[in-house]
Amino acid sequence: MKTKLKTLAVGAVAALGLTSLSPVVKAEDPIRIGSFLSVTGPAAFLGDPELKTLELYVDQLNENGGLLGREVQLVHYDDSGDASKARTFVTRLLRQDKVDLIIGGSTTGATMAAVPVIEQARVPFISLAGAETISTPVKKWVFKMPQSDRQAARRVLTDMKERGLTHIGLISGTGGFGASGRNVTLEEAKAMGIEVVADETYNPKDTDVTAQLTRIRNTEGVQAVLNFDFGQGPAIVTKNYKQLGIELPFYQSHGVASDSFLKLAGDAANGLRLPATALLVADTIPDNDPQHGVVTGYKQAYEDRYNSSVSTFGGYAYDGFQLAVQAIKQAGSTDPAKVRDALENIQGYAGVTGTYHLSPEDHMGLSYDSFRILEVKDGHWALVE
Repeated sequence: MKTKLKTLAVGAVAALGLTSLSPVVKAEDPIRIGSFLSVTGPAAFLGDPELKTLELYVDQLNENGGLLGREVQLVHYDDSGDASKARTFVTRLLRQDKVDLIIGGSTTGATMAAVPVIEQARVPFISLAGAETISTPVKKWVFKMPQSDRQAARRVLTDMKERGLTHIGLISGTGGFGASGRNVTLEEAKAMGIEVVADETYNPKDTDVTAQLTRIRNTEGVQAVLNFDFGQGPAIVTKNYKQLGIELPFYQSHGVASDSFLKLAGDAANGLRLPATALLVADTIPDNDPQHGVVTGYKQAYEDRYNSSVSTFGGYAYDGFQLAVQAIKQAGSTDPAKVRDALENIQGYAGVTGTYHLSPEDHMGLSYDSFRILEVKDGHWALVE
């Protein structure tokens, strides 16, 4: 069976009210999984592999008999990274398309715009965005796949401290992800005894940040620099860093953990470090690693179908889909409350991103050490031992 995919042009949907959200499901009805992702626009490097991953595994599932003996349909809308459109599309997914569960939210802004609508509808939602605020504090119907920005900050700062780097410069974007990353980095640095001696920001649409980097370079005592953001901004920061000849150790966040970033940054990326999942170094993961099978299996399936490299972000969609399938199987139905309860109690699922231990107190279920520290060497990702 082929995936039934509904794509809506940006701006084509009017806002819809929230009434009669619970569909009457007949035994022969398909299971409908809704999705809103940033497949086009500035966050397309997130949404494109996420959508392709969902399409791939919905097709695989249907080719093997579906789920609970029913066909699975993917109902998708492209929000282009626009939070207001994300909210509109989620409303449509719930009211008109009558989906059983939603996987989506490529960006923090889109996710947080959709959360109130989803919470009101009481339908399980698995977010693919990274900010801590998505799952902390716990929201009854909201789960998320990526490690949080706080965990990314902690992993980077731990690596810095192990290298004796305790006075750092921070540069971050002013968008939702970058601003959240800046805040948690400042908090974690203080808790870990690391001093942020320079703190600069930039607009995600800026095409040059040499002024900010120059101020960081000229700040007395700076031993290393961390850039916290996603999209094209970090590639510009990386190129400017090299152009200025700054030789201090340089770190990026997990927001750029993909081959797309390496293509944007080019040779300037060599030597930088960042926290990432095992997926980017799948070929070097030992056979006895709990993630080995799932990481290499996903990588091969994705690259065979699309003839392009996997990305961390597609991995989030893989984990979200697999957890949704597992929860529906455990619930034995698509009843929203039963599926939600099943999601909340998944323990020990070894996915692409890490091993998940979900609970009523933790709707993400990953620890900060699920991140691996990678370094760019000769234009490729390498695991830092």
